[in-house]
Amino acid sequence: MEFQTNSKIETVKLGNKIGALLKSGDILILEGDLGAGKTTFTQGLAKGLGIDDYVKSPTFTYVMEYRGIIPLYHFDLYRLRDPEELYDLGFEDFIDQGGVLVMEWGSLVEDMLSNDGYEYIKISLLKTGENTRTVKIWDTPKGQSLYKELSR
Repeated sequence: MEFQTNSKIETVKLGNKIGALLKSGDILILEGDLGAGKTTFTQGLAKGLGIDDYVKSPTFTYVMEYRGIIPLYHFDLYRLRDPEELYDLGFEDFIDQGGVLVMEWGSLVEDMLSNDGYEYIKISLLKTGENTRTVKIWDTPKGQSLYKELSR
């Protein structure tokens, strides 16, 4: 379940297409090295959710909130030391508010989410060239559903 993008614009467009398919309560885990395009991809997701605000990395605030057709809660978990810290950030409160949660560096909490019964979509971005990316949707139950919708 991979897509190739050849520019920042194409990465945003793919994010936009995926964002338009997301539903309230969806959780996305984004993985990729620094500069892989996680925030750029999230900018596209936001557009798909009807958000006009400029989306930036929440590195120093842990989470940014954006209002659209469906709210977007954009987490950066890079500085977390323990997965349980996600709950300290109010993770469950954001779920209860009915938005889409996007977690950059989310592999830290992936096992905890699974163990706590949360389904999620995992997407990795791999920088394959100066402007090219491979965007992979992992084979989770929610990822399979998303891929089927994208393939229509």
